[in-house]
Amino acid sequence: MGLWTLLEGFLLLANAFAILNEDRFLAPRGWSFSEFSVGRTKSLKGQLIGLIYATQYMRVPLIILNSICIFVKLVSG
Repeated sequence: MGLWTLLEGFLLLANAFAILNEDRFLAPRGWSFSEFSVGRTKSLKGQLIGLIYATQYMRVPLIILNSICIFVKLVSG
């Protein structure tokens, strides 16, 4: 497993976090942003909720990174 494969894996994980819908998936399971803002940011759950919301706000850089990854895959073979 090379560095490129590892970076692709992290990109896929970021894409998975970015497409999670709060109303349909996160809120029924108790992972809504309102619970994050209560003050439980130090717990593992709070940090995961923060990571999910950070990736949702960073969609434009994700689109750019996905485009670069697709371009590299097309060029390399």
